[in-house]
Amino acid sequence: MVNLPGNRGSCWVATADRTGYPQLESSIHAETVVVGGGIVGLTTALRLLEAGRSVILVEALEIGQQVTGRSTAKITTQHALIYRHLVDTCGVPTARNYAAANSAGAELIKDWIREYGIACDLERKDAYTYATSSNGRGEIEAEAEAARQVGLQAEVFDRAPLPFETVGALCFAEQAQFNPSKYLGGLAHTVANRGGRIFEHSRAILIGEASRWRVVTAHGTVHAGNVVVATNMTVKSPVGMANRTQPRCHTAMAFRVDDPLVVDGMFIGIDDPTHSLRTGLDDRGPLLVVLGPKFNTGQDGNVAARFVDLEEWARKNLPVGDVAWRWCNEDYDTADRVPYVGEPDPQKAPGFHVATGFNAWGISNGTAAGAVIADTIQRRFNPWQGLYNPIRSYPKDFHKNGDSQSIVQSTNDIRIGEGGVIQRGDEKIAVCRAADGSLHGVSATCTHKGCTVTWNNADRTWDCPCHGSIFASGGSVIHGPARKPLVPVKL
Repeated sequence: MVNLPGNRGSCWVATADRTGYPQLESSIHAETVVVGGGIVGLTTALRLLEAGRSVILVEALEIGQQVTGRSTAKITTQHALIYRHLVDTCGVPTARNYAAANSAGAELIKDWIREYGIACDLERKDAYTYATSSNGRGEIEAEAEAARQVGLQAEVFDRAPLPFETVGALCFAEQAQFNPSKYLGGLAHTVANRGGRIFEHSRAILIGEASRWRVVTAHGTVHAGNVVVATNMTVKSPVGMANRTQPRCHTAMAFRVDDPLVVDGMFIGIDDPTHSLRTGLDDRGPLLVVLGPKFNTGQDGNVAARFVDLEEWARKNLPVGDVAWRWCNEDYDTADRVPYVGEPDPQKAPGFHVATGFNAWGISNGTAAGAVIADTIQRRFNPWQGLYNPIRSYPKDFHKNGDSQSIVQSTNDIRIGEGGVIQRGDEKIAVCRAADGSLHGVSATCTHKGCTVTWNNADRTWDCPCHGSIFASGGSVIHGPARKPLVPVKL
């Protein structure tokens, strides 16, 4: 068993109140059903309710505890080196649209926090992109020029205000950070107060069309004219999204610090290996949250080693104390670094909306996405519909499937607290060994597209190396696109 320091879980989730919405247990109707209670789903729901529309939201697990609640939660238009990339590859108008969409998303978050009195530890902070190499300094200056081209205020400094050496930094002033899990809890409360109905522990196992859209869970059904699939990766779509994206994870650790301003601002490095920094809080006091570089979901056989490396880097470069929390979070990248949002096939599947591929910048983008979807449902023009077009062209070789990294010869190779994939005839079995030495097996075949899963030895999950589905050690679905659990297998 790999023993890592700190509590397993997100510091944001740990300090947020549990929501406690009921499970869906009947057949009900609404104008719109939203699948997924993250930032996109709840933003869409609240925007529609503010316009007097009827909404039902179903969440597979609990509000605020999934991808949004495990993010770094920076409310910023500074997304590393995005603007130079967009100007060079898509042109200034697209880059300007991206800046405008994310500016509007960030402002809507702050407006709602103020208007609805959402207590979520909101703090104004400057956002910095920093470099540690001479090449990186040049990229910083080019990004500053691109940011100014699209109407954003950007200032270059000779070094970042960090306790280690840097050679340049790009500052976007007056950005913000918050606790995303608390924010989602506040959004959910507001949705319910405005007449929206929320159901937790109500995973969509079937999304189909009869006379209206139909979302079926284990114990109930929602009938609606519109369906919004606002899951991390779309669990259903008339146009396939899995091969338009690449699933990726990053590791995060929250360290105890004596000084809450030990790092004053939000920071992301641009030189490999990249790191991201921001401060936070839990019930015991201030924290410094440090993220490591991304890696493809299910394609690393030793995720725990990434936490070891991350802790080593943090202790070398930052005045940190004990590790309080550690977690992995997953997102999906797109080739052009812009999310896919909207109605992918309005002719054959009218009223079906998706949102995915947020490239680790889902707070402002996800809020803008919810606004786009809500406007589309109301048949209102939104200036960012073209930006986020879910069926725009993409390179066919962008998505890379992987193989399981956990193949072992026999169960004798699986230590306590570890997992491995064995072959029995034509069957591949995902086996983990409990603390008492007992073995537990499930099918190693992902229920989405049939790839063989990998054991994540840090989170103790089974991760799909193809399209990013994540399953608990016992086989239940944590993240889609899979909707069905891994089947139990007798050993």
